[in-house]
Amino acid sequence: MLELLDKPAPRRTVRSGIRIRVIPPAATRRAGFEQFARAFVARLHGSAYQLCHDWHLAQDLTQTTLTKLFQGWERARESDNLPAYAQKILLRVYLDHRRRRSSTETRLPALREPAYEISPDLRLDLLGALSRLPARDRAIVVLRYFADHSVEQVAAELGVPVQVVKSQTRRSLIKLRHMLGADRPALFA
Repeated sequence: MLELLDKPAPRRTVRSGIRIRVIPPAATRRAGFEQFARAFVARLHGSAYQLCHDWHLAQDLTQTTLTKLFQGWERARESDNLPAYAQKILLRVYLDHRRRRSSTETRLPALREPAYEISPDLRLDLLGALSRLPARDRAIVVLRYFADHSVEQVAAELGVPVQVVKSQTRRSLIKLRHMLGADRPALFA
């Protein structure tokens, strides 16, 4: 019984069309792929970087290319020019990536609110003071100072003349200063 385990695995043959090809054992196939991958991974990674100009995306594209190459290794190793075959797979992987909608999205940095050093309650005080302003005045202040719109943009959004936005902004800021009282220096420092 132990004699059977010591013998190498027999080579299997598969009929593929007219010719008969010999399929080597899995260990031999894996070794052939590993040898190719070690020899050409740097070249594939360099080509991927030239395509996308992003080192991290190039690593992902190279890994996907090697995965696809390993999956079709039986067919690929019979190729006359294996590096060119791998480059073609890389190009197709890159084009597939570009076709996805997520490849064109840009990631914006996270918006952060200002950190209040004295007390977090100051923010609540400011929001409370804003809520006591009339609706149009509150809209003008929020659009001008929180959304960072220009006077002309605020006027266009609210459908009022530019002079109204300017005068209402001035009046609203005076009201806010009066409502905030002692907290005003801490908020606007």
